[in-house]
Formats: sequence, C-alpha cells, structure tokens
Amino acid sequence: MSPSVAANPYLAHPVTIRKIIIENEAKDLKTFRLEFCNASDRAGFRHECGQFAMLSVPGAGESPIGIASSPLDAEYIEFTVKRYATGAVSSALHAMDEGDRIGVRGPYGNSYPLAQMEGKNIVIVSGGFAFTTLRATIRYMLDKRNRARFGKIVAIYGSRSPGELLYKDELKLWQESGDIDMHVTVDKADQGWTGREGFVPTVLGEVKPSSDNAVALVCGPPIMLKFTMKPLLELGFAPDRIITSLERRMSCGIGKCGRCNIGAKYVCKDGPVFTYQQMQELCGGQF
Repeated sequence: MSPSVAANPYLAHPVTIRKIIIENEAKDLKTFRLEFCNASDRAGFRHECGQFAMLSVPGAGESPIGIASSPLDAEYIEFTVKRYATGAVSSALHAMDEGDRIGVRGPYGNSYPLAQMEGKNIVIVSGGFAFTTLRATIRYMLDKRNRARFGKIVAIYGSRSPGELLYKDELKLWQESGDIDMHVTVDKADQGWTGREGFVPTVLGEVKPSSDNAVALVCGPPIMLKFTMKPLLELGFAPDRIITSLERRMSCGIGKCGRCNIGAKYVCKDGPVFTYQQMQELCGGQF
C-alpha cells in the first residue's frame, strides 16, 4: 500500500475495468471485474468473505458494494452492481466500458466467521442481488483447497424471475458438481423455465435442511429476511447460528458519517455481519 493511501483512508486505489458481465435480461445488473493498477495496492487489499468496499467514479461519487469474488481470486476483484434510476454512482458505472478506470477503497467491515464454521454443515439462503457476498463464500468453500474444511453445503437461492438470476453459468456448474446441494428457485416462472418455482422462505421449508451441527448464512431483501427467520428457527437453528448481513446500510465505510448506526453499533465497523441473536438485541426483538 502506498504511503499516501495508508495515511488517508478516503483515498481510493486506482483500478481498471477488465471485464463487464451483464447478469440479467433487464441489463441493470452488471458484474465488474477489476484489476489494480499498482501491484502494491493489490497486495495490500486482502478481503474476506462478507466484506465490502467503496467504489468511486470521478464526478459521480462513491458507493459501498459487497465484494462478489472469493479471496482466492488472486488476480482480480469483482462487484455486482445494480443500476438505480436515481443512483449517480451506479448509473455512471453502468455507462463505463472495459478498459476504463475507477477507484476502490477498503476492504471494510467484518466477515462471515468461516474459521468458526469449519467442521460444520453450512446452509446458505439468499434472494435477489444480495447473493453477491454469499456467491463469494460458496466459491471460497468449494475451492479444492478448502472443501474438506466444511461439511455438507446446502444452498437455496432465488430471484423474482428466471431472467433476474445472477451467475447463471456458475449456478449450473454448482448444481452438476455434487459438491453442493444447490436449489435455485424463482418467484414466478416463465414459459421456458423448468426449475423450481416458489418464494425462498417457502422453498426453505420444503427442502428442510438439517440444523444438526449446522450454521445458516442468510442474505437478501428485507422482506425475504423477515419471512426466512421463522422457518430457520422451526428447523432448529439457534439464533446465534443464523448469520446475516446488513451491508445495505453502509455510507462512508469507516464510521465517520454516523448514518449506519443501529443503537450503539456502526454497521460499517461492527458489521455488516451479525447473528440473528445480535440483531434481535440491537433492534429490541423487532428484527
């Protein structure tokens, strides 16, 4: 890391957009594969699954985005970004081309407690484009260097429609691999869809993953989180074995703006990863 960046946490590392992948039919979800311009910056950027970073576009601003690539993807980092009509940064990013440069600062926040999850069965539940950091986690756990560290992996991932599913090629590989029990669902099927149809919480109740020696990682839109906790508890998952992420609340990333606090906690510094038990305590039992 260069001395100037180390001295100023607001300075971003320059990165080049090497690849842009359009993820959905609406073309408002793109994955940006970034490479650091300076080798020293790449060496200093060591993230863990579940962390986020700030992406900056000159003239537009910056935005916190969960890191979608595995820490083992040594040559690049990836971010999947949704374009919002009122989002200056997301709109500017979606207008950029391969070869353009932007800025990255981070990584920030805590991570999924993978070291504590070793030897345990893993249940992953996700919906929508919140799947990004859990995709990074799956990539990490399925890597041949790590797979033996974890037990059975069950994943349930859903989107509103088949055209909104992320990482379609990877989903197919995972379903065929035998290394993970992968369940992909959509809220509403179209004519060409031959897979499962149903809301993620409903599918969770149908799959009934065992809570025996298991940890559940959950990330999705608020309405999905609300209706997913009950079936997990009914399946026997203790509140401290259900882990979620609140990365949507981030703003500055370093605890200075005060916009992400929940009670005495700052999501960007104390989170974004919390157990369900912690969230209940922070929110007075209303999470």
